[in-house]
Amino acid sequence: MSDDCLFCKIINGVIPADIVDQNDTALAFRDINPQAATHILIIPKAHIASTRDLNDGNIHCLSEMAVMANKIADSEGISESGYRWVINTGNDGGQTVHHLHLHLLGGRQLQWPPG
Repeated sequence: MSDDCLFCKIINGVIPADIVDQNDTALAFRDINPQAATHILIIPKAHIASTRDLNDGNIHCLSEMAVMANKIADSEGISESGYRWVINTGNDGGQTVHHLHLHLLGGRQLQWPPG
């Protein structure tokens, strides 16, 4: 955990969040600035700054996040209509919180390219 990381503070209960799901490895909560009807962030409970920091020792976190995203898509009722996963990496990639996170977006027609 990182003391100054916003998402680590959510994991530790220092900052409240609308938690959707969690297990030993990952936590999912609703984005406070949603970009779609369904906008949920899924994060590893271990502090991994970005995709650049994935390795043999922590790659299982990404798998857990993916399984959780699909489970939440089912429970949110967006599986059949479709949804998008977004993981931003680095400043030019649009990453604003330097803790790996997967955006689960759905509930409306999403455009391409995204931005």
